[in-house]
Amino acid sequence: MDISQSGRPARPIAASARGGFVAVSGSLICAFAALDPALILVFADDQELVTPLTGALHDAFGAGCKVLGCSSAGGFCFDGYQEDSVVAIAFPASSFRAEAVCLRGLRQHVTLDWMVSLRGLMEKSRGHAGKSRFGLLLIDGSSGCEELVTTTVDASLPDLMVLGGSAGDGLRFEQTRLAMDGVEYAESALFCVINTDFDVKEVIFDHFVPVGNRMVVTSADPETRLIHEINAEPAAEEYARLIDVRVDELGPSAFAENPLLECAGGRHYVRAISGVTPNGDLALMCSIEPGAILTLGRSESLTEGLRRQMEQIGPAELVLGFDCILRRIAVERAGEQETVGQLCRDFRVAGFNTYGEQHGGIHVNQTFVGLAILDHSGGKGVDSIDVA
Repeated sequence: MDISQSGRPARPIAASARGGFVAVSGSLICAFAALDPALILVFADDQELVTPLTGALHDAFGAGCKVLGCSSAGGFCFDGYQEDSVVAIAFPASSFRAEAVCLRGLRQHVTLDWMVSLRGLMEKSRGHAGKSRFGLLLIDGSSGCEELVTTTVDASLPDLMVLGGSAGDGLRFEQTRLAMDGVEYAESALFCVINTDFDVKEVIFDHFVPVGNRMVVTSADPETRLIHEINAEPAAEEYARLIDVRVDELGPSAFAENPLLECAGGRHYVRAISGVTPNGDLALMCSIEPGAILTLGRSESLTEGLRRQMEQIGPAELVLGFDCILRRIAVERAGEQETVGQLCRDFRVAGFNTYGEQHGGIHVNQTFVGLAILDHSGGKGVDSIDVA
């Protein structure tokens, strides 16, 4: 274990670990032992580790520590992208206070129950001191319910800055997993309100601009997130024609490089594609309505705009990041992994690759959504632990 510490235990610690449950849990417990954490976030490539790890960490640090975890489509820590690893972030009780709740039954649409739970959680949070307050959201990325959850949270807590990500499952797009304090939750979302003594700032970045002619979604099913037709033509065939490839060449790389953009409120949002169905529909990672007007997106620099934002914000103790898996695919295809690694080192970025990102009451794709926990001392205060 290689440990680099600043000697300021009140600040967050980010760790990456590899191995089986016994090795990873032991290493994380050791890494966070001196911190007295109020909250630990766990992001695991191997979904079988999610529930036992949240349980082991909760048992180790007691009832005063909430441990939220989810499966991921990859992780990143201060040395960049991680492979076959667990990324964990611990927030010390001396400067962070956390309350969390599970929103169950996503496909049952029990929004009234969720709103009652969310408002009750906020009332508990108001009893905690702090300079800043924000919300973190982890959603079952296979539920197809991110839009409903995100808008419900925003309607319930309109004055709270909330951001988060959809749990992943590598590139399988099958089942994702969430757990809190050793209890696994299916078809659910985990929501946490955090009070902190630090200033915080949201960081939002996508790397596409609209190009080409507009296209119309002439047939779609918002519930299943399927586009049946574009411009009155079979969706996959028309999309392949527009990006000048054959239908059998469509896959993650083509989707990452040629996203669909939808304009809303004067801004373009990515509507990412996850696959092609056997009957030629396009499966999306977000909901889409018939009649939606779309354009293709052209990629600009994957990282330059994000670096500029980070520089404008200034020194941070940690940037907690939720970054779409399709952005990672694009980075790896472009051979820019080291550029991302340097950005993570320079600005102390840690988090996981998602199936979707949430901020400002909306669900988006192919976007980096982050929360900068600011360091006004100018020091490099985040502890970084890498367990080989």
